[in-house]
Amino acid sequence: MSKAITLEARVAIDDLNYEWARLIDEDRIEAIGDLLVENADYKVASRFNVDRKLPSAVIHCRSRAQLLDRITSMRVANIYERQIYRHVVSGVQVLGPATDVPGDAWETRANYVIVRTMEHDGSMMVYSCGQYRDVIVFEGAVPKFARRHVVYDSRMIETVLVIPI
Repeated sequence: MSKAITLEARVAIDDLNYEWARLIDEDRIEAIGDLLVENADYKVASRFNVDRKLPSAVIHCRSRAQLLDRITSMRVANIYERQIYRHVVSGVQVLGPATDVPGDAWETRANYVIVRTMEHDGSMMVYSCGQYRDVIVFEGAVPKFARRHVVYDSRMIETVLVIPI
């Protein structure tokens, strides 16, 4: 018999997904590190590659520290036009207990759309859409991402992918 998730845990998983989006949208990107376990796996790859089990990913960080280093580099080394992001996250679904991660861990899916607004002229476009394929582990009552795999639907990214999705 499969383990059942509590309503409190389900709500906490929803809130974790929404907090990830809010931190990026409010340009508090460094704080997403608090939403990850230390050895979290963060990957951004096209659905084309994932469906064919091709290993190529646009971003692949194998720890919270590696993702935070990338964010620091983005802040101090990269030069790019200011952009404003707005995430829409929907269809958060708990698929069941995660079998490849120890502890109170759950495999989840959620759909996302990100609209990007260019600060200089206000032009907007759909920047990315796809699915979050996650494993969320509870440390006590606090959910954190053990794995956040972003699978974007397009075969390409319109411009350089600098920030986490």
